[in-house]
Amino acid sequence: MANDTNVTWHDHRVSREERERLHGHRGCVIWFTGLSGSGKSTIANVVDHMLAARGVKSAVLDGDNVRHGLNAGPGMLRESHGEAYAERFGLGFSAIDREENIRRIGAVAQLFCESGTIALTAFISPYRLDRDRVRAMMREGDFIEVFVDTPLEICEQRDPKGLYKKARAGEIKHFTGIDDPYEAPETPELVVCAGERTPEELATEVIDYLMKREILSAAG
Repeated sequence: MANDTNVTWHDHRVSREERERLHGHRGCVIWFTGLSGSGKSTIANVVDHMLAARGVKSAVLDGDNVRHGLNAGPGMLRESHGEAYAERFGLGFSAIDREENIRRIGAVAQLFCESGTIALTAFISPYRLDRDRVRAMMREGDFIEVFVDTPLEICEQRDPKGLYKKARAGEIKHFTGIDDPYEAPETPELVVCAGERTPEELATEVIDYLMKREILSAAG
């Protein structure tokens, strides 16, 4: 669009470095990725709780919650905004819609990071290219990819929303792990095995990693 040339990035008077000094820790994006039911949201929320107990500024961006607002689907938008709007702007679960879903949340996570906040995102984000594009948006070291490595059979046994059962029955199409692929990270910063340990143990692994990277200080 022609108007895109009139959009200019504005620097803030309070720099990221100043905000990080005030917070006592660095900003970053912790990107939890894994199959549905792998434990991403649970671990992210336990990490968030642990960070809050340390006085750390953090925020959880959860896949389902974001799909209720920023990236709502056509069905959610139809009643409030009308058919044409819903079809144009609502995001479903096709490959192109998944790509846009991840692009948008990556941009939001980056804003949190630049404010000196630790952003915890919990999305299936099945495609390696989409995750790599989010990484490329950020400063070196800001994007911490955490692969929640839970076997498909365990995810299906859990099936907290009954989605795998519906996918196996053909009621849900393009379901990751069933009739759509999941591309596991090749070189994630951290791999946590959620089929073997408790969420608290896994969250402690994440905290330990942040300490090792000096994103968190020993005192904070």
